[in-house]
Amino acid sequence: MNVIIIEDEAPSARRLQRMLESLNVQVSQVLHSVEESIAWFSNNTHPDLIFLDIQLSDGLSFEIFDVITVKSAIIFTTAYDEYALQAFKLNSIDYLLKPIDDEELELAVKKYQDFKPINREVQLNFEDIKKLLVNPLEREYRKRFTVKVGQHIKLIPLDEVVCFYSENKGTYLHTMENRSYLLDGSLETVQEELNPEKFFRVNRKFCINIDAVKDIISYTNARLQLKLLNFNEQEIIVSRERVKDFKDWLS
Repeated sequence: MNVIIIEDEAPSARRLQRMLESLNVQVSQVLHSVEESIAWFSNNTHPDLIFLDIQLSDGLSFEIFDVITVKSAIIFTTAYDEYALQAFKLNSIDYLLKPIDDEELELAVKKYQDFKPINREVQLNFEDIKKLLVNPLEREYRKRFTVKVGQHIKLIPLDEVVCFYSENKGTYLHTMENRSYLLDGSLETVQEELNPEKFFRVNRKFCINIDAVKDIISYTNARLQLKLLNFNEQEIIVSRERVKDFKDWLS
């Protein structure tokens, strides 16, 4: 696999390169700007996969592809808020929120390996993504979920949800009544339908409701442990890479 990184912050690029090398993924080139990238693509064989930062020192990285025809799969690396993530997901192999989490990076690489395009150019709708970055659209988020209880369908308003979590390849909703219900779809799919002001993905397994946080406890390796209302089934740890974003979200 031939991989390059396009990232204007040298420490972030080095960290990502080390993380990829720990997964036995070799990075052949690191580029730092729109101008440098255009020059490189014009004179080199395009890689299989690009890890692409959105905002570079001399402009949005999409400007590269106004000049160069994309012949590589792309995984976005971005610090942008959740409003743009749906566009990233539809137009790329995956996206990774900064600071990048080790487990999510590994999953993104595996996703590329499982679904990599064969002998075709990647079609990215950069204009739609740029519109979202410059002028976020007003979104309608889910207000309730439907779950099946025996032969009945039950409506659960989001105000009654403590958290969403994944377990044994299933995705579950847990309520203030201390009951869990199986949902259709993945946790990623559910997360995209939630208001990011109210729900936060604290790690790979849990997305929590801010109103359900009962206690926050310092944990090992600069992490945080959460206690939620009416939820005692599993330990909930905010991953180290997400602690800062989590604290920002709380405030």
